[in-house]
Amino acid sequence: MPNARTIAGPIKGDGSPRAAQSTRPFVHVLADTSDKLSAICSALEQQFTVAGERLDAEARLAQVPFAIVIRAELRDVDNIAAIKKRSARLAKATKRIFLVEHSSHVCISQAYALGATLVLPGPLNKTSLLAALADPAEPASGSAQPDNAVQTAATAIASMFTAVTLGQPLDVDGTKEAGRKIAERITEHGLSEWLTTVRRHHEGTYQHCLLVTGVAIDFGLSLGVGRADLERLYSAAMFHDIGKAQIPLAILDKPGRLDADERAMIETHPAAGYDFLKDHETISPEILDAVRHHHEYLDGSGYPDALAGNSINDIVRILTISDIFAALIEHRHYKPTMPRTEAYNILCGMTGKLEKALITSFKEVALSR
Repeated sequence: MPNARTIAGPIKGDGSPRAAQSTRPFVHVLADTSDKLSAICSALEQQFTVAGERLDAEARLAQVPFAIVIRAELRDVDNIAAIKKRSARLAKATKRIFLVEHSSHVCISQAYALGATLVLPGPLNKTSLLAALADPAEPASGSAQPDNAVQTAATAIASMFTAVTLGQPLDVDGTKEAGRKIAERITEHGLSEWLTTVRRHHEGTYQHCLLVTGVAIDFGLSLGVGRADLERLYSAAMFHDIGKAQIPLAILDKPGRLDADERAMIETHPAAGYDFLKDHETISPEILDAVRHHHEYLDGSGYPDALAGNSINDIVRILTISDIFAALIEHRHYKPTMPRTEAYNILCGMTGKLEKALITSFKEVALSR
């Protein structure tokens, strides 16, 4: 693989460039080593027109690609600087997919801060990468600034997790502002558009937080809550899983059933999130209550405090329904996405755990909004 220069067109197995085929979508690959660059180009060349360059090369991206694929060690300041140097060009691509080798909150947060629209952690997986590139990315006609709210919110959530992981100050105002942008987006374009867009941007915990926030906002709008209560609701949704920053991604994103120890660790996250947020003066008691108690049930079978009945306030009840529904309809690479109708039926079956009147009111949000 040639070092420090642009390679035009799809890459052959021997590392030499092949003539570009303009009928295929154009994907530009950036990597910090020749081996990584060659592996990604080889994975893509049968379906896309591919060009690639090393991050230590002089930037030579001459045309706007459909997608950028970046694989680099994001704990290396030189790699971060090289990506930032190309940021104006990268921002024009419809998709900016980062292949993050180290499945840590910090590395994923860094990818979003550098402009990722999707992060795929772990070893290079050709099937996942091709699926991400094949997934439709064009917004519905008339959608304004289709991904700005998603990227702003994803970056805010990633920054939250970084703050917890590294013990840094939390940007409370920035997180609330991201929630406000989601509310504006859903008010203008609806919940279904938000769910579809978010599923393209990340799997696992960050996707879940974005989905929960969108569902909670739309649920609040459908109930006609006031502006102040809507702000409390989307703020609580944005913060609700911050305690998961202390749980390894290998557990959070584990395919299949958790064992008893892993389940016990997961169940520490509401209290951990509460403990991290409780000393922030700008976070209200209502939001703290929602962060700590969004896994409580009316029959007292939830955690961490086994609250029951009237001990669970309205914002918590709304957030809990939104959280469960979002978890059911998440997109995961190891299982098909559950239809919204099926997810709603599961909520209806949780007799005694969730408020029946709210579940009835949630039907339109779940099925048709």
